Amino acid sequence: MTADPRASQSILPSGMPCWVELATPDEDAAQRFYTGLFGWNFHLNRDPATANGRYLIASLGARDVAGIYRAAAGQPSLWMVNISVHSVANAAEWTEHLGGTVTLEPVEIPERGSIVHVTDPAGAPAVFWQPTPTWDFLTGAPGTFANADLNTHYGDAADGFFCRLFNYSSRQIGDSRGVDYVEWILDQQPVLYRYVMGPEYPAETLPHWMVYFDVDPARGTDATAGHAIMLGGRVIVEPYDSPWGRISVIADPGGGVFSVIDRSQILEDYGRAEVDDPYDD
Repeated sequence: MTADPRASQSILPSGMPCWVELATPDEDAAQRFYTGLFGWNFHLNRDPATANGRYLIASLGARDVAGIYRAAAGQPSLWMVNISVHSVANAAEWTEHLGGTVTLEPVEIPERGSIVHVTDPAGAPAVFWQPTPTWDFLTGAPGTFANADLNTHYGDAADGFFCRLFNYSSRQIGDSRGVDYVEWILDQQPVLYRYVMGPEYPAETLPHWMVYFDVDPARGTDATAGHAIMLGGRVIVEPYDSPWGRISVIADPGGGVFSVIDRSQILEDYGRAEVDDPYDD
């Protein structure tokens, strides 16, 4: 599920994942948990788009890695990936043209660019971010973003929306057992993934993003999952091997669900079913 690590860029092409953020009911508890699990430090930023005007920016060393903010009333605790755009105004216009919905009109964030919140035609959420030229996002190191899956009930709708919006090509990498799992490719590199939720998810599960964080191979996925429990989290899916690495799904104390992955532990001999991509011109 994960692309190769990428160096940070000051100017991003449209369609690149450029940030991850957590909406949580308890910012203090989230700070303690992720500081303990990943070694993050935090500083406070002003943000007019959040419920209380606060936005916590997590960093490792001098590099930014993620954001945390208080969830609005009735908003579930969840991790969200942000996707870069050259213009939030154009992204909002194209979202509606392609059958999606703008749920938060473009908002300027002081010193950090502009955002717009949308849903695709089947209700899957997304945040599009127009970053500043000094944008920084550390990836490819332990405790940082690895990649993300869009988990949806309607794969064709997601592919049609995101691939047309960002000029992604897509490739089916699901297996022969009927798993519908697609990688979205930009400039010949996979950048995000889309999964049609199977019977392991209750039918009423809303579409959402699963964000993955790298773990240090010297520590491993199993130890990281065990540490999460000690810090007050829960292991939703016990560590398992995959073609992309050893993965575990974890919930933080506020209910935010994410995955950790050790990309040094690769499951070999995993069959892939290649199919033609209707959106690859």
